[in-house]
Amino acid sequence: MSRILVIDDDVDMCLLLKRFLTKNGYDVALAHNGKKALEELDNNEPSLVLCDFRLEDFDGKELLIKIKEKYPYTPVIIVTGYSDIKVAVDVMKLGAHDYVTKPLFPDEILLSIKTALEKTSKTPESPSVVSQDDDQKNLNKGKTISSGPYIFSDSPEFKHILKQIDLVSPTNYSILIYGESGSGKEAIAQEIHKRSRRKDNPFAAIDCGALSKELAGSELFGHEKGSFTGALNQKIGSFEIANGGTIFLDEVANLSYDIQVALLRVVQERKMRRIGGNKDIDLDVRIIIASNERLLDAARKGKFREDLYHRFNEFSIEVPPLRDRKYDLMIFARHFLKLTNDELHKNIKGFSPEVEAIFKSYVWPGNLRELKNVVKRATLLCDTDFIMPTVLPFEITNFSKLQFVEAAEETFTSVAINSDPPAPVITTYPTATTSAPEPVFTKSLEINEHSLKGASIDAEYEMIVEALRKANYNKSKAAKILNVDRKTLYNKMKQYKQFNSDL
Repeated sequence: MSRILVIDDDVDMCLLLKRFLTKNGYDVALAHNGKKALEELDNNEPSLVLCDFRLEDFDGKELLIKIKEKYPYTPVIIVTGYSDIKVAVDVMKLGAHDYVTKPLFPDEILLSIKTALEKTSKTPESPSVVSQDDDQKNLNKGKTISSGPYIFSDSPEFKHILKQIDLVSPTNYSILIYGESGSGKEAIAQEIHKRSRRKDNPFAAIDCGALSKELAGSELFGHEKGSFTGALNQKIGSFEIANGGTIFLDEVANLSYDIQVALLRVVQERKMRRIGGNKDIDLDVRIIIASNERLLDAARKGKFREDLYHRFNEFSIEVPPLRDRKYDLMIFARHFLKLTNDELHKNIKGFSPEVEAIFKSYVWPGNLRELKNVVKRATLLCDTDFIMPTVLPFEITNFSKLQFVEAAEETFTSVAINSDPPAPVITTYPTATTSAPEPVFTKSLEINEHSLKGASIDAEYEMIVEALRKANYNKSKAAKILNVDRKTLYNKMKQYKQFNSDL
């Protein structure tokens, strides 16, 4: 039986909700203030929280933040007597599942509770390596909501993003999307457009990072014939093309100061003028912008106009990087595999468990764009039923080793700058044959090889190398194997010069 915690300082409302929800098969706990609600959450974590927005000791937003910090997967439905779109936007941004206004209607509140509990029951557990037998079944796992090679999974992160999209799409709010390069910001902008009242009008996407200072104004606002050297014809700009619809400006922080000034006028007055033109053009366009850096930070550094930032920041959406969405990783990988199979007329069934483990240990700095390209390359090279590690790029299959070598080179370069010239180097090579080259470790200690101290150094050195290999070059794990702390291991490593001539 699902347990619901009702938080309301109105005792009569609490009792009414308890009788109603109990009749409908729920176990109900009551709290008349925020402090007792947090105690109840700690003692008996409920399946769902139904919380009034205004309490005597807590503001609804403040209590919502505290609940979500400790119990991020517990759905919270906010109840209020004030129908305010700003409040709705704020609580949804903070992670509320739903927002309902008083008076409460039985069918409405039951539907909201049922929907929240159903979604929570599907919340994924920690990801595990999927067997080969399951690969074909899982190729189409995930919910495709956008044209092109993009899907939204049913992970908690994307459930929240979908809820935000549902909430903001019908409005005319300007939207700021934050996310790393390749994380799918344009696909989210397209989805917002599709769900808006402007869906039958144009959607124009502009990569501001690819626009030169000289051409940015012409690309965005257009120009008249003869307005500058090379303007042989009239050009219609992207804002004019998107009139009545939506314009998406990606990496907007790259625009020059002059263009930002012109953009501010467009945002404030909804008017623009082509370069070289003498007539204003009225605009009815929704603006969605995206950035991989915080615009407020850019404004404080003088790179972006703060007044323009505040004009844009009516609503913001955070797109988490792929490395923080391990559950999504293989869903996207299988989706990209299906698309590439169709493109290349191949029938690769899935990924080997070794490949899945490699994928999940990699950090994906290029996010979905990088994952897509890796899957496309592997599918092209694959001549077996399942994609194997041998068809993956070297930098992915050897990621942990490369990270170790880079860190070691940085450490030892720093040491070398402040030390005497190294003694002659004695090199030891790995004896085992491996599918990929391992780091080669070298000693540079000036010690008689036949001395007792030299033998001790050799033994210590070999133990460190062996522990590092066993720990897959993770220094913290290696330190545990050697039963020393991480700092001691670092100090020992500084006694040896370390490099890999093959990398």
